[in-house]
Amino acid sequence: MIVRQFINWVRSAPAGERAEATRALARAWLISDLSHEDRVGAEGALLMLLDDASPLVRQAMAEVFAHSPDAPAAIVQALSLDQPSVAIPVLEHSPLLIDADLVDIVATGNCEMQCAISRRINLPASVCAAIAEVGTPAAALELIENAYAELAPFSWDRIVERHGHLAAIRESMLVLEDLPAATRVALVAKLSETLAQFVVARNWLSADRAVRIAGDARDRSTVNIAARSRGDDMRGLVRHLRATGQLTAGLILRALLSGNIELFDSSLAELSGLPQARVSALLHDRGGVSLQALLTRAGLPESTFAAFRAALEASHEIGFVDTAGGVASLRRRMVERVLTQCETDRQAAEPLLILLRRFATESAREEARMFCDELVADEAVMPISYQSIAA
Repeated sequence: MIVRQFINWVRSAPAGERAEATRALARAWLISDLSHEDRVGAEGALLMLLDDASPLVRQAMAEVFAHSPDAPAAIVQALSLDQPSVAIPVLEHSPLLIDADLVDIVATGNCEMQCAISRRINLPASVCAAIAEVGTPAAALELIENAYAELAPFSWDRIVERHGHLAAIRESMLVLEDLPAATRVALVAKLSETLAQFVVARNWLSADRAVRIAGDARDRSTVNIAARSRGDDMRGLVRHLRATGQLTAGLILRALLSGNIELFDSSLAELSGLPQARVSALLHDRGGVSLQALLTRAGLPESTFAAFRAALEASHEIGFVDTAGGVASLRRRMVERVLTQCETDRQAAEPLLILLRRFATESAREEARMFCDELVADEAVMPISYQSIAA
């Protein structure tokens, strides 16, 4: 009887009153002790109200049913496919939507609906993959900032590939402590590419010079990231570098000259196909024959062998650095020793000498920066006036 009266009244009531009455009926369906007849009638009335001309009515229903696992499944399904103002509460919270429903809505819905799904708690990997594949930048940003989202490594990579040129995406990803090293390197590559295109478009640098500077910056960042990577993370990084064509002789030499023996070993193991333990054993052979065979198997240019040999000899004398900060920058003594030996080697190629000279300049500048930083940070250093310097 009550439901019949409600249906008769709702046909002519104003939209605002219909919305409040619908909200009350939906709550009654969830929490009131209705008879079976009234419950069936209430559900029928709510199904009828899905066709109400005013979105306020459907929105009222969505707000009541969004969080409940006991809501009528057919009504929740219909609300999830409604216009965004109605669907968003259901898309963001309803436990009744299955993964397939969410993936389909990600593919067909607009940005607001994708963002609502991206904010869901315990978002499964399949839905995350759909958002990474076809989602808007705003939806990807919501996904990155959702601590409850289960993103697979390939989803991270797809977000970088599609949206890594956007500063907001990069910044949100780079602050994540558990971001895979390979993904960090991919973000750095996107940033380097974006900056190179910008300075060329402004006519600040030629295209060739911009590409070279961006490449050097990318390699420095790669070694820096590798300094904080271990085990599977390091192996994933090296595989990514090889797949993207970044695992070059120059990068591997930079790793060695920075004292990052783990990146050096992992790179040669990846390129040669040998176990890393075997590679490490060959590198500790002072005879030189094993090193040459290993570098040949790894496919590195023969013109670089002398530089690798000299760098290994210097590293054995100077010692490797185990701290993260110590394996992120070129070590000046090693670079200068390698450069000196290669300059006297008639077989050293000019591109190698150019690369080593750049390394020497970079390491000298880095050492000077560190020296100045230590002076500024040292509280025991007395202020020195310009007059005393001039005197």
